[in-house]
Amino acid sequence: MDSKPPQEESFYRRIQTFVLRKGRMTEGQQRDYDTLSGSWCIPFKKVPLNYNSIFDNTNEVTVEIGFGMGHATAELADLNRNQNYIGIEVHTPGVGRLLGEIRRRNLQNLFIIEHDALEVLQEMIPDNSVHAFHIFFPDPWPKKKHHKRRLMKRPNTDLIAKKLAPGGYLYFVTDWYEYAEFALEQLEETPSLNNKYTGFAEKQPWRPKTKFEQKGIKANHPITEIFFIKDEQK
Repeated sequence: MDSKPPQEESFYRRIQTFVLRKGRMTEGQQRDYDTLSGSWCIPFKKVPLNYNSIFDNTNEVTVEIGFGMGHATAELADLNRNQNYIGIEVHTPGVGRLLGEIRRRNLQNLFIIEHDALEVLQEMIPDNSVHAFHIFFPDPWPKKKHHKRRLMKRPNTDLIAKKLAPGGYLYFVTDWYEYAEFALEQLEETPSLNNKYTGFAEKQPWRPKTKFEQKGIKANHPITEIFFIKDEQK
């Protein structure tokens, strides 16, 4: 199979990996969104981010794509204050909730970008700059006709690999087993990425369990994990 991804820059914009689902914000989420987004949300711009300027330090940066309501995001940022986090999400209630967590926990190491993740990666994330990508329970797009919308497919995985720093990792978790098989295949075919395990990964003990994960377990969905590391050479 040809290892080269499509070169059309419009590819990532043409096929969206998400649907904007209407969700009602609570009064608290709306209040936090209105009062805190100006301080903790980074506007989408076609300009590469300067992490040192944003965080006022040179600590490693982890990017979480699709943080949902932000439970795991806030907990990890709280437990690892010597690391920097950027959460990308389009679901406004989730953004509002995570802003509230930033305020309650007094987090200085977490910022949010409310925009399409693929465009953010293309336009704002410098190449070879991200220590880790966390992708927890993205939309599985189970119907075959919708597989083209899946985040974990080439050339999206090529783009993610391009943004990872040498030695950085991609950590993917899903409760949809067929999607896990599909993602594993796509990542195995992505140049510069290497599976840390043989097949699926062990559960990483430091990953917080989310409410979405608990729903999956309650529905008897297997939780499947994938962990890939980028080559040390760029």
